Amino acid sequence: MTSQKLMEGLEKAKETVTGSVSNAKVDDLQRDMQDIGAPGARLTTDFGLKVSNTDDWLTVSNEDRLGPSLLEDNHGREKIHRFDHERIPERVVHARGSGAFGTFKLFESAEDVTKAGVLTDTSRTTPVFLRFSTVLGSRGSADTVRDVRGFAVKFYTAEGNWDIVGNDIPVFFIQDSMKFPDVIHAGKPEPNNEVPTAQSAHNNFWDFQYLHSEASHMFMWAMSDRGIPRSYRMMQGFGVNTYRLVNKEGVSHFVKFHFLPLLGVHSFVWDEALKICGQDPDFHRKDLEEAIANGVFPKWKFGIQTLAESQQDDFDFDILDATKVWPEELVPIRYIGELELNRNVDEFFTQTEQAAFCTSHIVPGIDFSDDPLLQGRNFSYFDTQLSRLGINWQELPINRPVCPVMNHQRDGQGRHRITKGSVNYWPNRFNAAPPAKPEEGGYVNYPEKIAGMKIRLKSKKFREHFNQAQLFYNSLAAHEKAHLTAALCFELDHCDDTVVYNRMVERLCDIDLALAQAVAEKVGAPTPTKAGRANHGRECPSLSQTYYAPKEPTIASRRIAILVADGYDAAALEGVRGALKAAQAFTFVIGPKRQPVFAAGENKSGKGLTPDHHFEGMRSTLFDSLFIPGGAHVETLRKNGRVIHWVREAFGHLKAIGATGEAVALVRDACDLPGMRFAAAASNEVVESFGVVTMGGALEPESVKETIDMFKGAKDFVSAYGYAISQHKNFEREMEGLTEMVAF
Repeated sequence: MTSQKLMEGLEKAKETVTGSVSNAKVDDLQRDMQDIGAPGARLTTDFGLKVSNTDDWLTVSNEDRLGPSLLEDNHGREKIHRFDHERIPERVVHARGSGAFGTFKLFESAEDVTKAGVLTDTSRTTPVFLRFSTVLGSRGSADTVRDVRGFAVKFYTAEGNWDIVGNDIPVFFIQDSMKFPDVIHAGKPEPNNEVPTAQSAHNNFWDFQYLHSEASHMFMWAMSDRGIPRSYRMMQGFGVNTYRLVNKEGVSHFVKFHFLPLLGVHSFVWDEALKICGQDPDFHRKDLEEAIANGVFPKWKFGIQTLAESQQDDFDFDILDATKVWPEELVPIRYIGELELNRNVDEFFTQTEQAAFCTSHIVPGIDFSDDPLLQGRNFSYFDTQLSRLGINWQELPINRPVCPVMNHQRDGQGRHRITKGSVNYWPNRFNAAPPAKPEEGGYVNYPEKIAGMKIRLKSKKFREHFNQAQLFYNSLAAHEKAHLTAALCFELDHCDDTVVYNRMVERLCDIDLALAQAVAEKVGAPTPTKAGRANHGRECPSLSQTYYAPKEPTIASRRIAILVADGYDAAALEGVRGALKAAQAFTFVIGPKRQPVFAAGENKSGKGLTPDHHFEGMRSTLFDSLFIPGGAHVETLRKNGRVIHWVREAFGHLKAIGATGEAVALVRDACDLPGMRFAAAASNEVVESFGVVTMGGALEPESVKETIDMFKGAKDFVSAYGYAISQHKNFEREMEGLTEMVAF
């Protein structure tokens, strides 16, 4: 291969991984980018000297004996000292994260409530960078722990950077930023032994939850399925805090920001999340990269909830309280735009790790409310960047705006911008760089009227802490309530201080007595007989994940494992795999080895089919579904304990399972339980039973459609199997008790 062809191949591979979508911010970054594979590139020092040897330190030596190393080896010293200083301080929270570039487009102007160009100009395409993260864990912790997830978006607008620094949960543990050090200290590893890592299942965390009843609503969300999302791409995003929007007439509205994934909102089951922590701790970041690289770009609808100033006191909760939601049934969400991620990062450190977000980064038409958590975040986020990145952190390529920047700030460590001119102050005799007038786009704060006393006090509505905790629990589906109960039982089982788990059962009595009783029984606390307060019984359907199922069933980006060995049915494999790929699912062949396996009747001197992984190298946890084609290979698979485990584990994790021909017997071996139904041998009837789809006959190529018509009750195998995958998990299987009968 010629050097030119090699470079073309490297560039093509790079585009496949990163995605080739460009925008104003991607173009802006090009001026700081270099390509390690560029033709003619040669190794140099940081000051540009070409290096002829980077493997051996300069020494006083001869052919027979190695002598002392010399300090005059500048290249050696530079290489070592640069390595010694590669790390910057880790974020105190949200240290573990991953991100991608994308674009934001409006499909409806919000000019009635704001003058912000990014929210009114429907002709714009605004570049964005979105960083996802966990909260409690360190940079080296696992992706799939139970935790809140960060959802931080940087909009590179024509008027400056606008940051929405949100989470995948719409509320928070505390109302006032003064308590932020306490809640994080309580959640982090305990100070005496630095245990546990990236977990809330310990005494200090739950001690804090009891002693701060304002946290009751939030810990219910964290213990729900929201705490273990299937993918960053299947999470909602929330701005959490209350902001203001201000229109051209100077009229103010309070606002909450929302992002709704087009793929729906989906989660792991707990056993699955636990196992992935060890099997693939990078699962979420790899999942994001995989989807973008394959062109299945993650998308979210962007929505706003708005309230006029006159409506501030219309509710039984304070709209500035970050521990409360604005129920969608009371304040509808108005979806006005779409955010798409379409390009992976080129280098993790300079882009994802050095990305810095601030709640105080706003643009004209957006302003702050008196939300006490937001007020403290505005100080804290700006302050934390100083210790991590230095005073000139906003000049770093990933953080700098795409619009012009000009001011009289100067110098400081790590200064990049070079400003010409003889003055660095205002006013000056040249009238250089004057403030912008409002008509020129200069920012003007909303003239809020304020009356009160200087006092440390929360208003009356801030002091009510349980109505929305009850509302959230009441709104969950039966399986979601079961998962939340199990999560509390797990967490409190890891608390060895009786005071902690006894008190927490008392707290749960303020939310739901039956919930408190179920948890008490498992964790060893006295079983309560009386509610701390009556459950009001109200529900809000939009608080359940089930509310957000896609309008049309989709399996786009779902990971499907196809289990094979020598003697598989090639027609079934290729037919199903082709249909799945056409629906944008990602298929992976799993075999006994990563050397070729051969279809039934195939000459073994031929090419065969090379599996992507072998049975021991992967686990069912890393896929959304399993398919097993028929063929003589099934007899080999039935004798393989790991394969049986693959099927049982997928069944236990509520995943769709598909099998044709002889493979139906294998699935029956693994999960033949009361109430389960399977297709009869050699029958072309398609049988769906608790998300297990089987057909006893061979799958004929002509029966496979080019597109999968996914709907409940489909009569052809591919459509029925595709629909089962699209449902994410079969929770009926769990609620009927079938998963408890299988060892996995």
